[in-house]
Amino acid sequence: MRHLTAIICLTFAVLLGSAGEGWSADLQKGWDAYENRDYATALLEWKPLAEQGDADAQNVLGAMYRLGTGVPQDDKTAVKWYTLAAEQGNAPAQFNLGVMYANGQAVLQDYVYARMWGQIAAVNGYKNGGKLRDEVSKKMTAAQIEKAKKLTSECVAKKYKGC
Repeated sequence: MRHLTAIICLTFAVLLGSAGEGWSADLQKGWDAYENRDYATALLEWKPLAEQGDADAQNVLGAMYRLGTGVPQDDKTAVKWYTLAAEQGNAPAQFNLGVMYANGQAVLQDYVYARMWGQIAAVNGYKNGGKLRDEVSKKMTAAQIEKAKKLTSECVAKKYKGC
């Protein structure tokens, strides 16, 4: 699972590296602060946005808590933010949530849900989602893969809410 942890760290870097493309001014202020390693200011910019429902800010906060960047490392809080963003269709957050399930971080390890979130992220254009799906599929039985496919369809039909 070290490979999956490396992917989540890379995802955070890629997400932040593409900042500015369609981000609001406040998200950009947070990014500028983050780039300057002023994590307290980044948190001050991003947290209110996340609390107001901004999925990008929620995903970034999830990554900050997952990695302990400028905040105490807290996987449970990371899962909270990833889930809020994933339910809004944020593909990087869907991937990140899948990694948390694959690794059993703040959730029970569950390859079915890891595969489901990886597939959903992939369908939503996040190619690391496909990598996650394929990685966990190697550890699953045919019955588990079928269950994951069924849950994926159900989750998409529910527009990612309550998955």
